[in-house]
Amino acid sequence: MVNLLPKQFRKRGPRQQRELVSLWRARPGRRLAIIKGQDRSRWTDFYHVILVMPWPLFLLALAVFFIVLNVGFALLYMADPTGIEHAEPGNFWDAFRFSVHTIASIGYGELSPKGTYVNVVVIIEAFVGILNVAVITGAVFSRFSRPTARILFSDIAVITTFDGEPMLMFRAANQRGNQILDANIAVNFAWQQTTREGHTMRRFQELSLVRARSSLFALSWTVMHRLDETSPLYGHTPESLLAIQGEIVALISGTDETLAAQIFARHSYRPHQILWRHRFIDILSRQEDGQIVVELTHFHEAVPDGDAEEV
Repeated sequence: MVNLLPKQFRKRGPRQQRELVSLWRARPGRRLAIIKGQDRSRWTDFYHVILVMPWPLFLLALAVFFIVLNVGFALLYMADPTGIEHAEPGNFWDAFRFSVHTIASIGYGELSPKGTYVNVVVIIEAFVGILNVAVITGAVFSRFSRPTARILFSDIAVITTFDGEPMLMFRAANQRGNQILDANIAVNFAWQQTTREGHTMRRFQELSLVRARSSLFALSWTVMHRLDETSPLYGHTPESLLAIQGEIVALISGTDETLAAQIFARHSYRPHQILWRHRFIDILSRQEDGQIVVELTHFHEAVPDGDAEEV
């Protein structure tokens, strides 16, 4: 596998390289940085935590919560050693089983409450069980119903000559094969700038595109930015972009016709992912019956463009 990292980063170990790339390509829901000094609302933002939590961790959290909840009610039942019919007095396992039967409305009939205290606890647990099922059902449904985009971005961007002008290009494809309505793309150039006072800050400037909107995005989309005197990329070289930590950030949004919901997808390109004087391989073709074929196996491939002009 070809290492696309710049030479000064290739000396780092595999783990350090992965960490470096992960900062550039943060997955949705993953923290971009450690945020210190947050207000108290971070402890009540459970809904967001539930949505971004990985599925294995989410299911494990539900299982732990279920066990802890039943352990708590089992301890309450043990406060009355003779309050559960057919249970061994003071036996935690019997109390725990009875709690599970109650909160899940199983009702096997082997164990039953007796006495005022235990019946009151049963009423409370039954109510908690109803809320528990409602909350967990809503959380699972929210995770399943979240609209997601299966938009594929090319691993690389290229700079080549198109229609006699230097162009920055990258590709996007809709892997679902349906239509994304009123698709819009915004592309920004980000770089590190040091002011005259010595302050370093991250700057952003939106790039003008040849076509920034597509009423129907169904197959592939070649995004193009003209590298003329008005472009913030004009006059740059791979070395200069690397020196200022330049980055091309793309965001596509639109309405998925199947989901009838707004979807988003984002991607970024660092200087080592921009190939100069290269062009993409054509991925569109037609079968004999006229059916359009999108060959995504060559989606990320580019070939040298010997005719490309200096930017």
